[in-house]
Amino acid sequence: MTTPVTEIRAAKSEDALNYFSDLLTFETDCWDTHASLNTNPDDFILVDVRAPQLYAEGHIEGAINIPHAKMIASYMKRYPGDKLFVVYCAGPHCNGANKAAVKLAKLNLPVKLMIGGVTGWLDEGFTLIS
Repeated sequence: MTTPVTEIRAAKSEDALNYFSDLLTFETDCWDTHASLNTNPDDFILVDVRAPQLYAEGHIEGAINIPHAKMIASYMKRYPGDKLFVVYCAGPHCNGANKAAVKLAKLNLPVKLMIGGVTGWLDEGFTLIS
């Protein structure tokens, strides 16, 4: 008897390896972001893509605020073109970070999405500053 988990067969191991390896090139998580900020905060640019008011109410220390609507070529020229951007928004219920990642990628800027956003950050026990 199958269950909802097993009724669709798992991918071949080779396909799973490729998929999950590729996924890590698009995403990072809160834990790795936190560890990297503590080890080498200049390794990437952490971007809170929420509205300025939400950023002011609480954001990750070291993050800058660039709402995704401002991510246009003329604005983004102030940042190094080869520096990795790590974007986040409110959490899994918000697609602002996805929209920002699309815009940055269209500008040929390297980007990863921090999965979980602020919700994930707080769930890990990390704090926000205001």
